[in-house]
Amino acid sequence: MNFLIKILISSLAVIVTSYVLPGVYVSTFFVAVVIAVLLSLLNVTIKPLLIIFTIPLTILSLGLFLLVINAIIILMASSMIPGFDVDGFWWALLFSLVLSLTNSLLSDLSKRSDQK
Repeated sequence: MNFLIKILISSLAVIVTSYVLPGVYVSTFFVAVVIAVLLSLLNVTIKPLLIIFTIPLTILSLGLFLLVINAIIILMASSMIPGFDVDGFWWALLFSLVLSLTNSLLSDLSKRSDQK
């Protein structure tokens, strides 16, 4: 049940982020749910491998290369899901930053409503 709530919050964050950024297009809410599920799967499977392979670059850039890895993950999801289009690398990078902020804000709001 908790996983389902996190997926729905992430889906809402994807929709909000796609409305904010003109370089990102999400066709429906169902596509946003699929994006949230696929991004969580890619973050669990592919992202750790990319981090291990790029440890020297990550150390050299003081961790900023992790933002590039996030953008690569989003571009991979964009190529896999019809109805989700990202115009390029820089939009993917900006999408990952705004999505992280939006997701954390929505998660924080849902935790506050649970405590009351």
